[in-house]
Amino acid sequence: MIENEILEKQNPQRKPSWLKVKLPTGKEYTNVRHIVSEHKLHTICESGNCPNMGECWGAGTATFMILGNICTRSCGFCAVKTGKPLPADLEEPSRVANSVKLMNVKHCVITSVDRDDLKDGGSIIWAETVTKVREVSPKTTMETLIPDFQGKWENLQRIIDVAPEIVSHNLETVRRLTKEVRIQAKYERSLEVQKRLKEGGMKTKSGIMLGLGETENEVIETMQDLANVGCDILTIGQYLQPSPKHLPVMEFVPPTQFSKYETIGLGMGFRFVESGPLVRSSYHAEKHLF
Repeated sequence: MIENEILEKQNPQRKPSWLKVKLPTGKEYTNVRHIVSEHKLHTICESGNCPNMGECWGAGTATFMILGNICTRSCGFCAVKTGKPLPADLEEPSRVANSVKLMNVKHCVITSVDRDDLKDGGSIIWAETVTKVREVSPKTTMETLIPDFQGKWENLQRIIDVAPEIVSHNLETVRRLTKEVRIQAKYERSLEVQKRLKEGGMKTKSGIMLGLGETENEVIETMQDLANVGCDILTIGQYLQPSPKHLPVMEFVPPTQFSKYETIGLGMGFRFVESGPLVRSSYHAEKHLF
């Protein structure tokens, strides 16, 4: 097995053996990279330095990131650039839809940066993207990983109205660490997003990261909070520091602990729990349809 240096370059802190990943290679990986480049698409795979990019792109899948690649928020964990975004690209929904068809994607994952600069929070482009994918590639199912839209519920309703097969919104961390990890976000607001999505008839999903200084009891409490608002699918992964400017890793959580959380989560009633060091929000997303 060829192991790369990607994770070590992101963070000089020595990582345990279970965080090693394969070097991205292969025909499908090259093909996806070509399509992403040719159609000027943004992917969270690249912008977020995802360790699973080689595996997912090698399988012919990618997580598209709409509304540009510059975020209006400055979360302490995230590798996506922060700043003043460009105006929303009205042609982006069509480009994404055409690329989904070209890639012959069966299950498409779409996410976005936070666009707090826009009155609609980007929700109109969101809805149009889902609609366009359905028009161009009607057999493709979709998961949308959405922001909180600053709690402006009319914007969230636009997502509910177009009804993606799965709607995801990440809690990211435990209540105590939210102000440090997600500076402009609110723990209770994210739970309210989950609650309203479920009340709107959506299949819901959320994700949290470990290794930021949380305790086991806090993780279990967070899992229970999500279960209490009806969240269907939970992902739990290891936080990896994207650069020295980001929050440091406080702990590399061993695989056995991730397995423990998976067992606990299934006992709480989650339909699916993906829990492991390299798990990310869209990891094995196609398996979460039910």
